[in-house]
Amino acid sequence: MKICVYGAGAIGGYMGAQLARAGADVSFVARGPHLAAMQANGVRLQIDGEEHTVKVRCTNNPAELGPQDYVIIALKAHSVPSVVDLMPPLLGPNTSVVTAVNGLPYWYFYNHGGALAGTTLQSVDPGGKQWNVLGPERAIGCVLLPAAEIAEPGVIKHVYGKKFPIGEPSGEITPRLQAFHDIMAAADMEAPMRDNIRDEIWLKLWGNLCFNPISALTHATLDVLTSDPGTRALSKAMMLEAKAIGDKIGVNFRVDVEKRINGAGAVGAHKTSMLMDCEAGRPMEIDPLMTVVQEIGRLVHVETPMLDAVLALIKLREGVNQGTAKPRAPVETQKAA
Repeated sequence: MKICVYGAGAIGGYMGAQLARAGADVSFVARGPHLAAMQANGVRLQIDGEEHTVKVRCTNNPAELGPQDYVIIALKAHSVPSVVDLMPPLLGPNTSVVTAVNGLPYWYFYNHGGALAGTTLQSVDPGGKQWNVLGPERAIGCVLLPAAEIAEPGVIKHVYGKKFPIGEPSGEITPRLQAFHDIMAAADMEAPMRDNIRDEIWLKLWGNLCFNPISALTHATLDVLTSDPGTRALSKAMMLEAKAIGDKIGVNFRVDVEKRINGAGAVGAHKTSMLMDCEAGRPMEIDPLMTVVQEIGRLVHVETPMLDAVLALIKLREGVNQGTAKPRAPVETQKAA
């Protein structure tokens, strides 16, 4: 089985190294010092108290790799649109694309039914490029529940968790879904097959859309922001706005808002990925986690005042970080006659 991991960072590197150890023909698309280290020394995976060196083909040019059985997209979601035009050499007639990304994926309204069926989400797929180039019919959804980190270039440290729920947009258990489940199981990773993967996607997104930006704005860890009365109340308000949107498009929230917040707090003194990106001055996953919810809210006529306010703040925070925030001309007000 040929599997390309496009974006072999922390989670992608962990998945790919484990799949290679299980016998899959794995290749990595990566960049920078991390790529150079893996090309020189192999991928060093630290897991369960041991370190394993795994040899996989690593490149920054996907055209070298040829068609794959599965392409696992493990990039930060906001960076996918800029590289999607490089992916066609990986795509054969039967290639499946596993979207191992945070937030809502490009294929979300494929095989969805209802008034929004076939809608492309501009905040995560500008111009429908992923929909048109990759094709929604190739997609398999994948939710990222584990945590991993790049300890140093070429070294992946598994932190916790091995579960990656997967599912077809249609909800069917197809041969390609079963085959991916089986190779994941052989690689000591859990990939439970869900008949509504969108519910799993929303369950993770539900927390990410508030905890991530609030943590980046306040620099608070999960245990602090879920126990502070003010930020807990703000998180709850944002989550209830999102739930109103989810209810409109058929999402089943299998836990209530208090349980979801408490579950995040139980993780402890954990920095969200958005906080870590903010501290490092990297672009943050704002559009896939927040703007997309606002976009769907507009489509189904649900107002999101708390989400809108926090979204404005975190976008300005990123603009300041990136040096793109500029003063604008004041808005002129019309005097009453």
